[in-house]
Amino acid sequence: MVLDSVFLFLNSIFLEGGMFDFLGGGHGALGSDDPIVKGLILTAFCVTGFGILLNLFNAAVRKKMVDQTKLKRIMKETRAWQKERMAAMRSKDQAKINELSKKSSYMNKMSMEMMQMNMRPMMITFVPLILIFYLVLPVLFSHIVALSPISLNIIPGDFFHLTCTAEQAADIENICTQENALYLWAWYFLSSIAFSGIIMKLTKTSMDLS
Repeated sequence: MVLDSVFLFLNSIFLEGGMFDFLGGGHGALGSDDPIVKGLILTAFCVTGFGILLNLFNAAVRKKMVDQTKLKRIMKETRAWQKERMAAMRSKDQAKINELSKKSSYMNKMSMEMMQMNMRPMMITFVPLILIFYLVLPVLFSHIVALSPISLNIIPGDFFHLTCTAEQAADIENICTQENALYLWAWYFLSSIAFSGIIMKLTKTSMDLS
């Protein structure tokens, strides 16, 4: 789930013309001044729907392209080796460390194969996601699509904002109309993350070995 969440974030950070401008809610932020879908409640549900559809599409592609049995076998084997190696290093068991080090090349090969298996579906889903962001979402929805009871800007500075600040809301030229309002890209990303684990479990594409 964590790796898929990272992929979703990597998919989303290159989607707006100003590269990273939309993360701070600049003038190039995703959305429309006159959207087709109006109203925060309806917009929030519709954007969430797009997030769920993306997750279903990702799951379908993963199920088709990735051998889940092989992937989980590789994950289980590499994690067991890493755990055993860390235990040997903590106990300073040099004989065990040397024995496990002989398998380093094989484990590196397995890790690379696992990464490739996870990257292939992302390369398929990346293009449709780009098209959705550029051709669909900006026309359908406004810049601000939901309201948060608290600020979600946990990273200091102006680079990465999930919600509007009080200063932005007070600026009449800013797209923010209310403090703690969530940007379109932020709500889309958060809703996608929220449903990704559930959908992966239902479609049996989860990377959770438990």
